[in-house]
Amino acid sequence: MEIEHKKRLIKYNDKMFSCTTSIAMELIGGKWKSVILIYLLNGKKRYNELYKLISTITERTLSLQLKKLEEDGLITRHVYTKKPPLKVEYQLTPFGESLAPVLTSIAEWGKIVAAEKGEVIE
Repeated sequence: MEIEHKKRLIKYNDKMFSCTTSIAMELIGGKWKSVILIYLLNGKKRYNELYKLISTITERTLSLQLKKLEEDGLITRHVYTKKPPLKVEYQLTPFGESLAPVLTSIAEWGKIVAAEKGEVIE
């Protein structure tokens, strides 16, 4: 696959980017965004479910990353208030679901790296 490289500017969400890869990394880059998204590929999750699955994230970081993913239109937050206790669920939007092939490829590559160069600790 050949990618065309030429000097240009792209405006997305009122920010300027020189490359489409920069736009993608703006949306899913960083340590936690893609991790949260990969867990949501299997369906809705509550905040505590995500927190337990991602054992090394802090509550504050999880909260901030969920807000950012929601702002970017990759996930939705649904609050159920009809009867206590309050219940909040997160799920991918269709835009977020469009990342499935990318996230799956990254995860598969990560498995190869872990098997060849890492150590899995249960």
